[in-house]
Amino acid sequence: MQDPNYVKKAFSRIADRYVVTNHVLSLGTDILWRKKVGRIVAGWNPETILDVATGTGDLALEIQKKCPDTQVTGSDFCEEMLAYAAQSGVRETVVADAMAMPFDDDSFDGLTVAFGLRNMADWSDALQEMYRVIKPKGHLLVLDFSLPTGVLRKPYRFYLNKVLPKIAGVMTGEGDAYEYLAGTIEQFPSGKEMTDLINSCGFTGASARPLTCGVASIYTATA
Repeated sequence: MQDPNYVKKAFSRIADRYVVTNHVLSLGTDILWRKKVGRIVAGWNPETILDVATGTGDLALEIQKKCPDTQVTGSDFCEEMLAYAAQSGVRETVVADAMAMPFDDDSFDGLTVAFGLRNMADWSDALQEMYRVIKPKGHLLVLDFSLPTGVLRKPYRFYLNKVLPKIAGVMTGEGDAYEYLAGTIEQFPSGKEMTDLINSCGFTGASARPLTCGVASIYTATA
């Protein structure tokens, strides 16, 4: 069961260590994933982008780099994370709960959410709220962890549940938070299950792109 309040409290305490920890735990592949997202978003030629659950702003910064003429807004319900994002160079930030965003209907040409949907209280309600603020024919992109299939599945799950929380605990002092996140990855829908969920929330043409042997996935759809 997702516990957004727990996530908010835990990660507000490690905002200054969050980015480095992610890079170490993913062996730097999270940087490559965000660069790929930046290229996809640039292909949309958007005037406005909302990066939901922007955290420390890694993805928003990548989109700003790839789309210099786009107005990029980063939103998050964790003020400590958002302050770090602003300090890092995200030009526009808004403290907002993704379940009830303070934006008008049809406000953005596109919306991205990286490693955030998984931790929201209700995935369907969150996606419907995202659909509300995206303009008709606008774009949605979700980047999140998934479980690989085949021979990699068992060793990856061992790393995810046994190794990752210990390394993160040493680096952040919040090993319990990463144990919680490992559990959310196990429960989070992926592949066709996720594209079906996205389409059921008003979007059309949802598709999945596995990354790094299925460790993560990019999902895109049209509003």
